[in-house]
Amino acid sequence: METNTEYRPTKVVVDLNAIRENVKNLKDYLPRDTAVIAVVKADGYGHGEVETARAAFQVGASMVSVATPDEALRLREGGITGDILVMGPSPAAFARIASKLGIHVTATGAEWLRQATLVVDETGQSLKVHVKIDTGMGRIGVRSAEAIREIVEVFNTTDVIELIGAFTHFACADEDDPITTKRQFDTFTKLVESFPVRPSIVHAANSAATFLYPDYALDAVRFGISLYGIAPSAHVESRLPFKLHRALRLETEIAYVKHLEKGNKISYGGTYETAEDEWIGTLPIGYADGLKRGLRGQEVLIAGERMPIVGTICMDQCMVKLPRPMTVGEKVIVLGRQGDEEVTMEEWADRIGTIPYEIAVTLSKRVPRVYENTNG
Repeated sequence: METNTEYRPTKVVVDLNAIRENVKNLKDYLPRDTAVIAVVKADGYGHGEVETARAAFQVGASMVSVATPDEALRLREGGITGDILVMGPSPAAFARIASKLGIHVTATGAEWLRQATLVVDETGQSLKVHVKIDTGMGRIGVRSAEAIREIVEVFNTTDVIELIGAFTHFACADEDDPITTKRQFDTFTKLVESFPVRPSIVHAANSAATFLYPDYALDAVRFGISLYGIAPSAHVESRLPFKLHRALRLETEIAYVKHLEKGNKISYGGTYETAEDEWIGTLPIGYADGLKRGLRGQEVLIAGERMPIVGTICMDQCMVKLPRPMTVGEKVIVLGRQGDEEVTMEEWADRIGTIPYEIAVTLSKRVPRVYENTNG
């Protein structure tokens, strides 16, 4: 049976031109010899991994990165032929398919490399490797010159693994704390010197460090949250070297309108009661779509005006208080701009005590992604 996603008005609309503009502006800002690694993990931070990767490559990104092997495989299956780096830990068994598909992987230590080498030996193709160095994040990676020497010994015993890069990750780059970031950078620089031959791609800067610490750009920067037009933090946003273009809006339509007299209760638990005669609109979007229950009271945009969500947000629907009777089918912007008003992920994040990253990546797969400006 043919599937048609056009019947549901709730959708995420992604402007690929915004992503391209962010990459182009970054390339203009960076030193000429610093490459851009576009981070498209978590389904492109909810924007769509394949489409985002394609847009980034169209305007000069040298590589894309993901967090898991499955994400890398989906990119290849989606037709992405450029370089892909899996930044997170992979089972050694993944080395076989990674070598066949030209996917770069992260080495977390000498023992992992030895296991991966045994797997790759069977394919006859080399495995491209970036060594992760832990300078203070405390997740994965080697922490000493001795550990790097052990890794180098493994590289020296075989020609089926190829040292491409070395990288680290800053823990506090988006905060007003340059001391911690400088300490990590100095540690990283010193440990990279432990390699007898410097890897060709040494990278440390995430979006925040790219903007705040241009001296840390090195051979490449990893452009993550800001690829999508979102500043890593308010601190970074106040110091952006160029304008970011937001790529995503979440929209729906009014599905039902009713007039209620004073004293009527709305939704589960009767948590909202009309204080006077009110017009109430029902929207076909709920917490199963990523509109979290904690966002009760959050405003949406209809006809360029802010209108509050009232009552408990349901799994599939929510209600808003309308200032006047409105028409079924009227467009509603849940995230994004309409007229002079804008509802941002930062606004949601502040309301429920989280960060915009979490808002972006938890917009449900149930919500169709629609792409604008698909031709680069």
